[in-house]
Amino acid sequence: MNSTKESGRTPRYRWLKRSVALAAVGIWMALIIQIFQGGGGMSRQAPKCLFTTMIVFGILTAVYKGI
Repeated sequence: MNSTKESGRTPRYRWLKRSVALAAVGIWMALIIQIFQGGGGMSRQAPKCLFTTMIVFGILTAVYKGI
């Protein structure tokens, strides 16, 4: 059985989701690198890293779930 027929979604939609995921991970990595290059101690960088991780992957989850 074809999984695209079962879910009712076209392969193009699947590639769109993969592209969004790749873009989100790229943006997340760029933000993390920028935070680490900004200097400061780990106590200053950790909250920023946690916040960007939660926001980026929260948005990615919302896109995948269709919320």
